[in-house]
Amino acid sequence: MLILTRNLTKTYHRFEKAPGLVGSIKSLFKRKSIEQIAVNKFDLSIESGEFVGLIGPNGAGKTTLVKMLTGIIAPTSGEISVLGYYPNKLENAFKKQYAVVMGQKSQLFFNYTASDTFRLFKELYGIPYDVYKHNINYFVELFGIAGLLDMQVRTLSLGERMKMELIVSLLHNPGVLFLDEPTIGLDAAAQRQMRAFLREVNIDKGTTIILTSHYMEDVRSLCPRSIVINNGKKLYDGETDKLFSTFQTHKKITITFDTETDFSAPIYANVLEESPNKVILMIPKAKSHQAIAEITNRYALTDITVEEDDIGIVVERIYAQAPGCGNE
Repeated sequence: MLILTRNLTKTYHRFEKAPGLVGSIKSLFKRKSIEQIAVNKFDLSIESGEFVGLIGPNGAGKTTLVKMLTGIIAPTSGEISVLGYYPNKLENAFKKQYAVVMGQKSQLFFNYTASDTFRLFKELYGIPYDVYKHNINYFVELFGIAGLLDMQVRTLSLGERMKMELIVSLLHNPGVLFLDEPTIGLDAAAQRQMRAFLREVNIDKGTTIILTSHYMEDVRSLCPRSIVINNGKKLYDGETDKLFSTFQTHKKITITFDTETDFSAPIYANVLEESPNKVILMIPKAKSHQAIAEITNRYALTDITVEEDDIGIVVERIYAQAPGCGNE
């Protein structure tokens, strides 16, 4: 088993004080401690080569879990093994076998060229020249970035920089790659391209990938397996398709009219927002095709968009039905 945890728990202690100077003075002598459980008795097993989505609302415990798996923080209790190591020992042999990419934090040197950055990481990880050369050629062709290698990182677009982030992380052939919001801020075309690259890396190189994302399409298109976490607890661990077919019960339809329109919503629709030129509806998934047909036949539209329930809503439904949703 590549990753294994049993009853993994992380608890933080925070201190409260009354406001103002008096409260500050009192806190010097007596402080009120509040215990917060970020990850609660979390069992996890991931095999080599899997592509797993880790989803949940902000503050659910996702980042804390990833930090424990990578050794950044130590668990309070429980068992944890990643690639056969106890992560928080931070052994060099362990650190050379995983990689982390965070969409909001860069590991690139912005005043260096991409090529210089790659050579620097080659030395940091002690990558043999033949392995380095093979991987550079592979990723340059995969990402189509031959013309960008000698450009300073700070001059690259966000999408181009994210490609470089992935290459830097994968140069040393890690056994497992942790991705935290890798498509955040990217436009739709760049997101699709990034997903295609990640899929190729997972299939072609056999890299195990753990993906944390709020973009539903990232999870649905890449991860056969999803793990939902909320309040530090695992609520679901299973097939992604089953997760969304079970709990993603509605679609949001946004309609923009050519002119001011007196709109009459279908009886099965919930109107979220309405103005003379725009209406936003929440429709049961089973009725979405019927609703679109009715609306497009009756009204002159400028635009119509259809969106799935966002992950936060899906997680709320799972949380409400947690005892019967097929948890491990």
